[in-house]
Amino acid sequence: MEIHEIMEILPHRYPFLLVDRIVELNDNRIVGIKNVTINEPFFIGHFPGNPIMPGVLIVESMAQTGGILLLKKVDNPKGKLVYFLAIKEAKFRAPVRPGDTLRNEMILKKFTRGVCVMEGKAYVGDRLVAEGEFMAKVVEVNDGQEKEG
Repeated sequence: MEIHEIMEILPHRYPFLLVDRIVELNDNRIVGIKNVTINEPFFIGHFPGNPIMPGVLIVESMAQTGGILLLKKVDNPKGKLVYFLAIKEAKFRAPVRPGDTLRNEMILKKFTRGVCVMEGKAYVGDRLVAEGEFMAKVVEVNDGQEKEG
């Protein structure tokens, strides 16, 4: 799945779209790629002279990847959003720097009535850089109004 297909599913846009490509997608697993470049706006201040991708944005990239998996499982994904409810056991193992390719692997553990639990791991090459357990809910959006979906 290339960027134009991702943008048809996710509502995020620059500078907050943090998934560039999907390289694997099946019923319970997705693998997404984020190419980290020095042109990312957050590198201006995080940190001057020692650019490191903020951990919260690594988690967001993982969450967006998982959101694609969830939205591919529901009817009418364009009318829905994914809201993250909890992130447990988040751990950051190594820094992510410009030039790195962040590979997000998300596994769906449970999906009931629009609520899911996913296990996520982020890698640069073979090195685990972040991990956590994500809980999210699929919400229907009509004319700016939210309702459970």
